[in-house]
Amino acid sequence: MLCIDTHVHFWKYNKKRDGWITDDMKVLQQNYLPEQLALTLKRNGVSGIVTVQVDQSETETLFLVEMAKTHEIIKAVVGWVDLRSENLEQRLDFFSHYPSIKGWRHIVQGEADDFLLREDFQRGVRALQAYNYTYDLLIYHYQLPAALQFISNCPDQKLVIDHCAKPDVGHGKITEWKEGMKELSKASNVYCKLSGLFTEAKWSAWNPGEFYPYLDTVFECFGVERLMFGSDWPVLLLSGMYVQWKSLLEKYMEKYKLQDKEKVFGLNAIKFYGLDV
Repeated sequence: MLCIDTHVHFWKYNKKRDGWITDDMKVLQQNYLPEQLALTLKRNGVSGIVTVQVDQSETETLFLVEMAKTHEIIKAVVGWVDLRSENLEQRLDFFSHYPSIKGWRHIVQGEADDFLLREDFQRGVRALQAYNYTYDLLIYHYQLPAALQFISNCPDQKLVIDHCAKPDVGHGKITEWKEGMKELSKASNVYCKLSGLFTEAKWSAWNPGEFYPYLDTVFECFGVERLMFGSDWPVLLLSGMYVQWKSLLEKYMEKYKLQDKEKVFGLNAIKFYGLDV
């Protein structure tokens, strides 16, 4: 079965730049490049990946583009560009010459609660449609109200929610997140990535059943047509192994039809990001 991992990060670790990697994340305080992931992908039957920005700079975007040129496994880049910039169109014209770039992301989870409602940011996201770019929405569960308004103002833009909007798995909180996801999923232009839940649980102290209520919710809301497998490697290493997350999702979907599994593990990613696979 074709498998595309829609959420992988690469970096050359820099202590000053990568300040978000704190001392309790020592496993991440090193380089993570395609060479470190190749064997894991092979063992897990993954035939393509989407690499996603972690640093908010055009320099990193070009770093990812260069890796995509030399590593066939990288099928797409989700980069960063200043979507609030007055010369955004010029920057998008520049980046449009790099076919590996399929979409963009901003670290909204680290911004003020009203960031998504700022007109300059929404204008920037709406500008992506002319280039057929996607947008990855990275938020915490408590930012869902703002996300709902943001999405309603971008009705024609292809959007995907990273990490299921980061519910509080560790404390078993689900009610408000569930309601927010139900409302958000009513917009047919919005997809959701099955990624990031490992690190929202208590690191390395979880059991598979903890994730099932959250998976139940996103499968109920988005269906198999708008869900995509993602690992969030190497960040998931804080709480588990690649094979554990992929196997957990496979176990959860064991009674689903083969064609439904194919959508979640590969075909939806090809459709959403416009991958050449």
